[in-house]
Amino acid sequence: MLFAWLVPSTVWFLVHFTAEACGKGNVTASKLPHGVAEICDKGNMTANTASHVQPGTNIILSCQLKQPKQNEQCKIAVFFNSSELSSNYGSSVSTKFLVHTYGKLMFTCKVVCEYKKKLICGIDIESGNPPDQPKNVSCIQYGTDSNPTCTWNKGRFTYINTTYVIQLSNGTDMLYFLEENVNNKFGSLVLSTKLNFDSTYTVVVAASNELGNAFSQPLMFMLIDIVKPHPPKFLVKFENSSATNCTVFWRDEAQAQHFRLRYRSLNSYTWNMVESLNTEKYNLYGLEPYTEYEFQVSCKIHPEKGLWSNWRTFQTQTPEAVPAQLLNVWYKKQDMDSQMQNISLFWKALSKSEARGKILQYTVTFKALNHRSPEAIETNVTMQTSYTRVTPKMDYNITITADNSKGSSPPASIMTELGIKDLPPPQNVSAIAMGNNSILVIWQPPIKSTAFVNGYIVEWIDIHRNKSLKPHLNWIKLLASNLSTVISEQIKDHVCYHIAVSALYQDRAGQVASVRGYSREKAPSVGPQMYSTPQTNGILVSWEEIPANQQMGCITAYNIYLQKKDSKVAPEVHVIHNVTAHSFHIANLQDGENYFLWMTASTAAGESPHGNSELICLESAVDWITGVLTCSFFVFSACICAIPPARKALHLLLSVIVPQWYSKAIPNPANATWARNYSPTKGEVSLPSNPFLHNVSSFEEPEITEVEEAFIKKDKVILSSINSSENHDWQPESSFEKPDCEYRPLPSPTDGDMYEHQLPYLYKKIAVEVTEQMQTASEYIANPVTENTTYLPSAMLSPVADTNEDYELDCNPISIFPTTSFLTPVFSYGGKLTLDAVKINCTSFTR
Repeated sequence: MLFAWLVPSTVWFLVHFTAEACGKGNVTASKLPHGVAEICDKGNMTANTASHVQPGTNIILSCQLKQPKQNEQCKIAVFFNSSELSSNYGSSVSTKFLVHTYGKLMFTCKVVCEYKKKLICGIDIESGNPPDQPKNVSCIQYGTDSNPTCTWNKGRFTYINTTYVIQLSNGTDMLYFLEENVNNKFGSLVLSTKLNFDSTYTVVVAASNELGNAFSQPLMFMLIDIVKPHPPKFLVKFENSSATNCTVFWRDEAQAQHFRLRYRSLNSYTWNMVESLNTEKYNLYGLEPYTEYEFQVSCKIHPEKGLWSNWRTFQTQTPEAVPAQLLNVWYKKQDMDSQMQNISLFWKALSKSEARGKILQYTVTFKALNHRSPEAIETNVTMQTSYTRVTPKMDYNITITADNSKGSSPPASIMTELGIKDLPPPQNVSAIAMGNNSILVIWQPPIKSTAFVNGYIVEWIDIHRNKSLKPHLNWIKLLASNLSTVISEQIKDHVCYHIAVSALYQDRAGQVASVRGYSREKAPSVGPQMYSTPQTNGILVSWEEIPANQQMGCITAYNIYLQKKDSKVAPEVHVIHNVTAHSFHIANLQDGENYFLWMTASTAAGESPHGNSELICLESAVDWITGVLTCSFFVFSACICAIPPARKALHLLLSVIVPQWYSKAIPNPANATWARNYSPTKGEVSLPSNPFLHNVSSFEEPEITEVEEAFIKKDKVILSSINSSENHDWQPESSFEKPDCEYRPLPSPTDGDMYEHQLPYLYKKIAVEVTEQMQTASEYIANPVTENTTYLPSAMLSPVADTNEDYELDCNPISIFPTTSFLTPVFSYGGKLTLDAVKINCTSFTR
């Protein structure tokens, strides 16, 4: 025991009454009685103060070289950090320095030669404060078996190393405890010794540094005064027959003799306190059923001395009880026909304290007042806070109860009366924005009615609610004396609400007076999406509703802007105050004019940006009617042609209107008498130079015409040069002078087999019918399309072709004559030329 006291005491005296020597390489330090000096190899540096000073102290610094300088141009100087304080070209220098700051001050002595500096010596001085007197010394011990902990306030910061030691004395012995965990403001130290309950102890905190010492006021205590016991463990039990009574049991720490209890519901901030308990249980009465409660218990060792333990907490919920509150009920009634009526009931769900448990269902009972049989009573169950039923027209006594696991609430009763007819609505209903998610609704009483008004119902609902979901109707029931209310349930800023107020006539809601309202609004953030349809002398404008989250309040109007293109005049504005409309017709516009069109929406707070814009061009009425008539004609014609009897009648009508020559066909020359009497080998029919056949009765035997060269183009045969023995030259028409592509020459007869292979089916002779009674050429002209024949000179026939063999066409022929008439000759020629009627097989042409 003696050794435990002596060791700390020895440490204390060593700290405060011994000097400490130190060395840094070749540098040695010694503490002078009135100053400090540093002795170095090349020189010495001294200060006239101690190594620790307070701000405001003047320090005289000196530096002395041990050997003379080798260069007289060099000087000796004293520096503070990197700043030069004083210099001299001699072998010593001295300067004065005033301390302004806290912390370590570093001074050096250097020889400066031009731009080179050489260190001679240096000295460090620390600036700080002496320790303040430790205050607010206190000691505490957690539990009876732990060690005490003492704390204190250190005062101002010293900026230099300061030691704190606790001196603990029991009147006969002294213990010293050195602080280990250094904190700038507060000191804390666990005393490594056990205290007993019989002794009285004294504690003093001593502070010391190089600038001074300080001691706290002594603190005297007994262990019973500073022991803080651990909180007791406890539990809460409820009686089976009651949800409002419980018993709290706890188990205390050893030697604890005094207890206290407090409790509260979790939705309350006020504690109910029970103190001065010396037992291990306590009974509580009058708690709220089905309510979360928080219980806390603490203890201390002695009733009059010592510290209370911390609170130990326990939370639990009280059991359920039978609901004790009536439901707040009202109803609406609507006649379906002369025999049936629709009754809709509404009620508010009970609060948690009123329900006294979880509501499992609501029981609705209908009792017909003019029937005495038990069958006239009907009971229904619902989970909702409303109920609708279609019943026969009669008076009913309706009761509604709320049911939980313990029972049912007192029944709320309503008497329906068929005689109530006059149910006028409230007057002058208005809604005023209050901000902060609330709306003030004001109204005036309805006009006089035969029924008695016993209250009002205010209903509200978001007009942009999800239509696919069941609407969540919010309402409040008020006394007849109330003509205003502030609604805040389910109210949000920048949302438009539909608010309806109705009077209650013996708990039946009468006619409704409605208004739109909002808590706070802004101008819509976007404009409507617009579509336009040009019409006769106007435009039909339609638009989509702005998304709900971008309306920012209640839309009061839609604005349609119309402006002529390139016009500098202000646009024409059409304001639509019917916000439920989604289309508008703009009339009396100029035909053929271009218009710019755009839209905005407005709330009471302002106008939105414009939405999409369109450029509209109005067509004239004549063009529009012409287009309609043309389309109607084609549609009518298509319908007529699709019906066989109508198509036949149309054909007869056209046959009368069209000239007769249009329908005549050209006779087949092969059936003519002249063709049968003359063999093709004996002669050829001469084709006069006149295409209209002025002298068809005289014929001459023609000379054989030799074909020199021919060119083939797709769908056409072009002759480049034909020479006869009579020197009749055929010149091509101007249409052949500039062909649009190249042509390959036909093979000549000298090409042998190739010529025979390509031209055996190219031409076919046909006879020309010549009758005794000649007709004019115009009588034989018909639509060439009806007959797939073409007339060519006999000189173009193949010399190897069989003139007696008949070939059928395999595809549509290729005509080198115009297809509309024979009035325009294809070739210009002189003299006589024999023609043979031929049919062309297009498979003979080379591609």
